[in-house]
Amino acid sequence: MFGIIRPCRHRLSERLQASWMAHLCGLCLALRDDHGQLARTATNYDGLIISVLVEAQAAAGHTAAGAGRRTAGPCPLRGMRTASVARGEGARLAAAVSLALASVKIRDHVEDEDGVFARRPVAAGARAVTRRWDRKSAGSASVVGFDTSVLLDAAARQGELERELPAGGSVLLVTEPTETATAAAFAHTAVLAGRPGNEAPLAEAGRLFGRLAHLLDAAEDQEADAASGAWNPLDATGTDRAEAERLCRDAVHGIRLALRDVELTDRALVHILLAHETERAVERVFGRPGHAACRVGHEPGGAPAAVDQPHGHAPHAHAQLDPTGSNPYQSPPRHDPGQAPPQGPGAPVPPWIPQGPGFTPPGAPPPNRRNLLAGCAAWALMGCTCQLLCCEHNHPFSGERREGFCVRNECCDCGDCCDGCQCCGENAQCCNDCGCCDGCDGCDCGCDC
Repeated sequence: MFGIIRPCRHRLSERLQASWMAHLCGLCLALRDDHGQLARTATNYDGLIISVLVEAQAAAGHTAAGAGRRTAGPCPLRGMRTASVARGEGARLAAAVSLALASVKIRDHVEDEDGVFARRPVAAGARAVTRRWDRKSAGSASVVGFDTSVLLDAAARQGELERELPAGGSVLLVTEPTETATAAAFAHTAVLAGRPGNEAPLAEAGRLFGRLAHLLDAAEDQEADAASGAWNPLDATGTDRAEAERLCRDAVHGIRLALRDVELTDRALVHILLAHETERAVERVFGRPGHAACRVGHEPGGAPAAVDQPHGHAPHAHAQLDPTGSNPYQSPPRHDPGQAPPQGPGAPVPPWIPQGPGFTPPGAPPPNRRNLLAGCAAWALMGCTCQLLCCEHNHPFSGERREGFCVRNECCDCGDCCDGCQCCGENAQCCNDCGCCDGCDGCDCGCDC
């Protein structure tokens, strides 16, 4: 998985989380159906924005009738559960664009002789894969009326620009091909949705998104490129990180302005991904003084963090703190010295007794435990299907209910959700302007309105 848009589930309402996963799984399955199993490795976070944009512009009846969804079978990455996933022209366009861009990415690795791609047999196989993916992406894109040659031409022009770039040239000369490619892909979503008036603002949003993605990728790789001697646009043009950050923040602001002119049926997920998650991507790469890593858990320094939840949503289990302010999943069970602990399996459990995944209530029978051989087999199976990382599961040895490793260790970047909705101004106005209030689900962007 790659891409700059990486929303954490703590920042999405239940509806938006389900929609995000529907588009992610829909992209993966569209790649499989149109291009084969190997093509699923091209699944990426940014490509699914194409699918999101098509659905967000579609007529209200299309989404309400469920015409843009289908039920997919069990998948190891979903803990062998079925799911409702996106389908249709949006998913096919996202798959074609993702495959073409993945082909370009692999070709760049081959030309730069990065890692294993420096070996001739690997490079030869990679070139064969890119040629196949170029043909397949062009074929599937033509079905939905999109010409992937604009993407491939931009990639070819990128190499020429890098070789011929004069010393001290503008970094925006280097980002132009990426801007052109993403602008074309964003604009075509308006064609598929039957919204010709959206083509111009979406092209502008796509152009700035391409600039942002290119600059963030360059900033992330700057140290590694310097160590390996690889070409980096920031070093080649003499652009310092402060200027790169300014260009990135200007691009985020421009995306927000462009989105105001886009007519959308359902604005919530588009707004979260392109107006908020883009800014978080900038903060992730360049940092922000005083920015907390996550509002779910602890702030830097060890003090318990306040847990903010959108109206209508219960806090996540691992974010519930006991009255003393300690984390019940990091501290041993305690009881009030002035009270006797509850006795018996049916006794009520006071609020100061921690509860949740990994905790066995007093008097409860111990969970079933596996022996070493059976536990190792269960651990291997659960590890291969990503249940240990992503899903709530029964511990392979003890049988205790546990949350996934990524949730327990807060591996995702889940900063404070909206920061007062800076892109829209005042909190109360935010929900009116961006349409991110989800009725009874509360405010999807986290604004206190």
